[in-house]
Amino acid sequence: MPPRVLTNPCRGLGSLFYPAYGAICSAAIEQDESLCRSCLETAPRIRAPFCAKCSQPFSGAITDSFTCANCEDRVLHFDAAVSAYRSHGVARKVMHDFKYGRHLHLRHQLGRWLADAMDDPRLAGRRFDFIVPVPLHATRKRERGFNQAELLALALHRLTGISLQNALQRTRYPTTPTQFDRSERMETPRGAFRLRPGRNVQDFRLLFVDAVPPTGSPA
Repeated sequence: MPPRVLTNPCRGLGSLFYPAYGAICSAAIEQDESLCRSCLETAPRIRAPFCAKCSQPFSGAITDSFTCANCEDRVLHFDAAVSAYRSHGVARKVMHDFKYGRHLHLRHQLGRWLADAMDDPRLAGRRFDFIVPVPLHATRKRERGFNQAELLALALHRLTGISLQNALQRTRYPTTPTQFDRSERMETPRGAFRLRPGRNVQDFRLLFVDAVPPTGSPA
């Protein structure tokens, strides 16, 4: 049997002296991964039945498409909020460590989960011309040092090949949306964004990436 050829010696030496460890359990993992296989298998994937509007899963033997009580009395300016994973357990920790713990390498795993959502039947046949990250206000970005939506959009771009365009600009410094009640959150996006000078998105189909679920109100 011929000897195995190491195609990337530097990478091999790197993994020897600096082995990769899983973000949750610290088990050894491949260099390009963030979680071990056991942790990945515990991530709470959303399965039917779930609300066709917000993707909230429900228990029971529901076989038809349905809208939950939280969505049916609201006027939503989108067709559906498509989710592949629930914000519980492993998935929640990965998201929190990325956003609040500044574990920026976790953007790759979150990007893969976003790509999983693209396989949802509600998105079947849809074509997107650009991925547009929802921007931070310039002051907030200087405070935080990064825009998590921009990093996630870049990770999704690399996985899907959909072009990335920073088409939006935030016009006012926001209060943290998670501090608002439902009615306040519905008003938050109004007038908060504008198109960047020189950007044209007319007649293009845009895929927005944000780190906070949308309220469904018009911007």
